Amino acid sequence: MKALLNQRNGVILLLLIAILFPLLVDNQYYNQVMILAFIWTIAVYGLNIVGGYTGQLSLAHAGFFAVGAYALGLLTVNGGLNFWLAFVLAIVITAGLGLVVGLVALRTKEHFFAIYTLIVGYIIYLVIYNWDSLTNGVRGLIGIPEPGSIGPLTFESMTSQYYLVLFFLVLTIFVVRRIIQSLTGRTFIAIRNSEDLAQTIGIPTMKVKLLSFVVSTAFAGLAGALYASFIRFIGPDIGYTTIVFDMLMYLIVGGIGTLAGPLVGTLLVVWITQSLQFLEDYRMIIFGPILVLLVIYYPRGIVGAYLEWKMNRTLKRTKQKSHVNHQKQQAEEG
Repeated sequence: MKALLNQRNGVILLLLIAILFPLLVDNQYYNQVMILAFIWTIAVYGLNIVGGYTGQLSLAHAGFFAVGAYALGLLTVNGGLNFWLAFVLAIVITAGLGLVVGLVALRTKEHFFAIYTLIVGYIIYLVIYNWDSLTNGVRGLIGIPEPGSIGPLTFESMTSQYYLVLFFLVLTIFVVRRIIQSLTGRTFIAIRNSEDLAQTIGIPTMKVKLLSFVVSTAFAGLAGALYASFIRFIGPDIGYTTIVFDMLMYLIVGGIGTLAGPLVGTLLVVWITQSLQFLEDYRMIIFGPILVLLVIYYPRGIVGAYLEWKMNRTLKRTKQKSHVNHQKQQAEEG
């Protein structure tokens, strides 16, 4: 039983459930909700890299999400580019903008960094909203093409798009895991724990923070491009500042600075929100207090609380084992 519950088998089980979901649930609405949840999860993973692992609270990620979506839309609709070429360029453009913003934003610290990035996100929204000749302003972009075929693989149905988004989500988790377990990921965590100490031991903090910021914006651009190709209509609202607070809520509920947190938090909040849709605006009366209690009693989120419980249990067992061994040793000596 213990072997069945280990981490590797748990991941395989979750992956099997995700693969079988559209085959077992014959409901297009549920599949659509799951696709959107996966897309937001990718964006939240990006936010977790810079916010959770590096300790820099960026509030511009809704803007970067919108840049990825609009870059794909403009390159395909107005530019007539091949979908996958535009898809890659959308991620590169978003990461490039992240590099420019990061060079300035990361010279500020703590709440000044958060305020600066919040302003950057709002400026991106205003540019999209007001640059009518490029973005169509409030009318938005329509007619964004669906993902182009890759050999025999086509993405015309919702089921095929589900698997495409699932592929990118699994790829995102794999890449984030490799980053966090690498030396680069360790430097992210070192800066989060103490930037001054990290500087003392020779870590180029500005360079590492910039790398973290650019990688996180690349994931936001990826999520935005996937969103545009799935919805096929985008408006400036996707870049509004309230969107980034939704992302933060997903991250806080799941567990900031944990690998599984973005996945758990986003799926849980999205499905709870959908379940309470019948209450319309009053659903926040129920959901709000739940969120507040969660933040008060589990500040590291659901996954963080589980990891803490697991660590305490291991420490308790180690102490008990040490105590038993000590008693045995005393009995033998006595």
